[in-house]
Amino acid sequence: MISDDAIWQQKILDINDDAAFNEVAIALFKVQAKHCKPYGDFIKLLNIDCIKIKYYDQIPFLPITFFKSHQVITKQFNPQAIFTSSGTTGDKTSQHHIKNLNWYEIVSANFFSQHYEKPNLKILGLLPSYLERSGSSLIYMVRKLMRLYNGDELDFYLYDTEALYLKLKNLAALGQPTVLFGVTFALTDFSKRYEIDFPQLTVIETGGMKGRGYEPIRATIHDELKKCFFNAQIHSEYGMTELLSQAYALDGHHFITPQWMKLLLRDTNDPLTLHPIQGGINVIDLANFATCAFIATQDLGRKHPNGIEVLGRFDHADVRGCSMLIQ
Repeated sequence: MISDDAIWQQKILDINDDAAFNEVAIALFKVQAKHCKPYGDFIKLLNIDCIKIKYYDQIPFLPITFFKSHQVITKQFNPQAIFTSSGTTGDKTSQHHIKNLNWYEIVSANFFSQHYEKPNLKILGLLPSYLERSGSSLIYMVRKLMRLYNGDELDFYLYDTEALYLKLKNLAALGQPTVLFGVTFALTDFSKRYEIDFPQLTVIETGGMKGRGYEPIRATIHDELKKCFFNAQIHSEYGMTELLSQAYALDGHHFITPQWMKLLLRDTNDPLTLHPIQGGINVIDLANFATCAFIATQDLGRKHPNGIEVLGRFDHADVRGCSMLIQ
């Protein structure tokens, strides 16, 4: 007998147009409104009639902070892992209870391979802040991609940037297609010390300037990286602890999503209303069928014809306004 999870997984992977996405999204919304208690309680507080929800842009989005204050799961299960967000000492971090790690591996590898798979591809990781703590979904994903493409070779680099530089030089000499996942602050630090001409290299900047004060806009960061990585492609990844799926900016700025994921924009003055051009980013990630697939993030975005540009995060006043709505 096929399990409910297997049925959801197949439906999600089979999505090929907006109508199919809407059908699965509405079906999942009804299940999660009933069986995900924090989400169900949130919908009741908003006095929303679930029967009237017919299209995915009408679905209410759970503020992402609920993953810090509640156990956000749909029906009860024993998690195979709990992914946690980073945070300073004393901060309460988000927890994402993962029912099936293999599903996370399928989802992340599926979309990655659509855009990056090449013969003899090599994957490297410059992710120091993530490697130094447990529970990172990004480290889990990159490690699994390394297993898929590198075999037994796990090419993570902590603070040994000289070793990474020599590795990149060797791969460049071989002309080997390579993807380097890097946290933003580590990539910018690397770019101040080294230069390398590597046309077969794609650098995927994952965000993250924690503890570094002012965070430059992405265009400025990428301009700096291009001075270091000559002729390389500079891309970006958009993912988070609370999501199983990732979006990629193949031009470095405008994020595209897998067929089971959408980024929508909400009005910054009215969090329950969508905005066509610019606002807070709401995410529908249908891969989150075991937790909550409809999440209002604390990121700001702008819509472009070729994807969503992530502008940064809400300031504290905006976040407090969202919290008042929750209360």
